Amino acid sequence: MRCPAKRATTPTGIPTGVFPTAEGHVNIAASGEALWTRFCQAIGWTEALADPDYATGPLRSKNRKALNERLGAITRTRPNAHWLTALNKADVPCGPINNIEGVFAEPQTQHLGIARPVHHPKLGDISVVGQPFTLTEAPQPETMRPTPELGEHTDAILGELGYDAVAITELGQRGAV
Repeated sequence: MRCPAKRATTPTGIPTGVFPTAEGHVNIAASGEALWTRFCQAIGWTEALADPDYATGPLRSKNRKALNERLGAITRTRPNAHWLTALNKADVPCGPINNIEGVFAEPQTQHLGIARPVHHPKLGDISVVGQPFTLTEAPQPETMRPTPELGEHTDAILGELGYDAVAITELGQRGAV
């Protein structure tokens, strides 16, 4: 996951990206004229609608550094819930940036039942979040397997690729694997 301290933004569709709040960060996607207008109204910054630096998408893109700084100063004044409620009410795409605890508490995670148990050889019994979709022909198992340790399956994979034990050992000695 990208560090929210270095706000992730997109070079097109300004403003779109991660913005700080009083308690964390939210994702906002307000590109396009209609979204831009609703966004400015929802955050209480209607002066931006008359600002020539932000009059069009290309101008918002050209001035995105200053725009994102100004938006960050605004969004930083209130908690996530305030912005998510206001932006959802205005039909502006947005979402929370959850920490691990928040991911498991997320209503959609609970509704989909995608939190799954894993027995990890080093960490013990933990929970992970599975895929947010279910494939008819390949449903998710009730219990997930732990991710492999670094290099855990290297020999088996190289063997499947046709390397014999001697070649695999030589690759290891050369530091290639």
